[in-house]
Amino acid sequence: MTTAPEPFRDLDWDAAKARAFADGATDIWEELLRSLPTLPVSRRVTEAEVHAAVALDVPVEPMPKDDLLAYLRDVVLEHSMYPGHPRFYAYISGAGTVPGAVADLLAAGLNANLGGWRLSPAATEIELNLTRWFADRFGLPDTAGGLIVSGGAMANFVALKAARDRTAGWDVRRDGVRDGPPLAIYESAEAHVVNDRAADMLGLGTAAVRHVAVDDSYRMRVDALRDAIKTDRDHGVRPIAVVGSGGTVATGSIDPLGDIADVCTDERIWFHVDAAYGGPAVLADDLRPQLAGIERADSIAFDPHKWLYTPHSGGCVLVREVRHLGDSFVVHPTYTRADKDRTGWGLDLMEHGPQFSRGFWALKVWVSLLAHGWRAYAARISHDAALARYLAARATERPEFEATAPVTLSIACFRYVPPSLGRGPGREEYLNQLNERLLTEIQLDGRVFCSNAVLNGRFVLRICIVNFRTEAEDLDALLDVASELGARVDAELRPAQLKDGAA
Repeated sequence: MTTAPEPFRDLDWDAAKARAFADGATDIWEELLRSLPTLPVSRRVTEAEVHAAVALDVPVEPMPKDDLLAYLRDVVLEHSMYPGHPRFYAYISGAGTVPGAVADLLAAGLNANLGGWRLSPAATEIELNLTRWFADRFGLPDTAGGLIVSGGAMANFVALKAARDRTAGWDVRRDGVRDGPPLAIYESAEAHVVNDRAADMLGLGTAAVRHVAVDDSYRMRVDALRDAIKTDRDHGVRPIAVVGSGGTVATGSIDPLGDIADVCTDERIWFHVDAAYGGPAVLADDLRPQLAGIERADSIAFDPHKWLYTPHSGGCVLVREVRHLGDSFVVHPTYTRADKDRTGWGLDLMEHGPQFSRGFWALKVWVSLLAHGWRAYAARISHDAALARYLAARATERPEFEATAPVTLSIACFRYVPPSLGRGPGREEYLNQLNERLLTEIQLDGRVFCSNAVLNGRFVLRICIVNFRTEAEDLDALLDVASELGARVDAELRPAQLKDGAA
């Protein structure tokens, strides 16, 4: 008779042990929330220093609980930087909602796999309901739906794969792209590079992406789009999709979405809107009109972990006809068969995207919306945009700064210009050098944290407010720090430049 192995339960913590560890971690989180306003946004540390502090050897025996919690506290409070800090306004990284963080713990504890309905009944229905609600906010019809994915790169990729498979003109999923005519995707010169990477992953190559010229407000020129499509058709290239920007990464500019929709209708091309950053502006009454035309899109990508502030990671792809996701991703493995008529089970979301195993990303977004209500979101999104306008106005009022781009959403760009700097040869080159060095000094300084953009060859400082903790005094602090450090860097750099006759 076969002898059963002895039970092994070392990995199976009971509820009391789990609660004790979770309580310790929650104490660290509470300390972080209390300390955020007084912590530096970032620290002047090197890769080697951080590696030495956090990269432990895996022990043979368990690390004692108190030692492990002390290690985690050190990671969080001594060796991290803080996107949730009120003076973090760089890139497009949300602050992370408190209800979302709690929901993430529950999602991880439940450990649902949203690839199959049978493994995630409540979780799947929550995700389907959430994406349907988002589709309604954007004005899409009842046929629309989508997925929660890891972020904007994946959301755009999924949408453009659906576009390729729908509009190529042959069975690309079966036959690939080698034997058909060349395919082309169109986006503005200010669009995000993830769409170029999507073309690469779709087998089209980055050369298949046409970067259409923009106007003085960094918006796609529709006349240039029509010309590019005509040129391609004349040379045997098949246009398959136009990507309109619903808030570019550099300035937040929004392409003329309604006019682009007209082009796509005329040319029978898939209309995709990359609204990874700006999409949630549809919730705010004062900002929504700028996204007019987005309701005509065949697909939309946007990231709740940006302007809905939810914890990383969580993007969203919406498709006007959700069945097109199935057309692009359905497969029929023998090991996932189910009699849906007999069981009453619902949609297996693995059929609508590239992943078979999927985490419960939707819960942190859903719980954040339930906890705050969408009206509070609308008010805060509108407030963020007002803060960006405030910063641009303040930069214009101060003699050592100049605003460098129109404010459309919650992004503002400016640069440091020493009042004593003349207008001789080499001025722009010197200002680029000065502001690039200034950005580095600001990010190392730790009191504030902004990022940059390059606009018409000019290196500028840039803020993007997707942070519910940021207020006007935090933006005034940025200008004060930039002025202080700018004067110091200018004093260091300009003598050398003058010796070279450059400024």
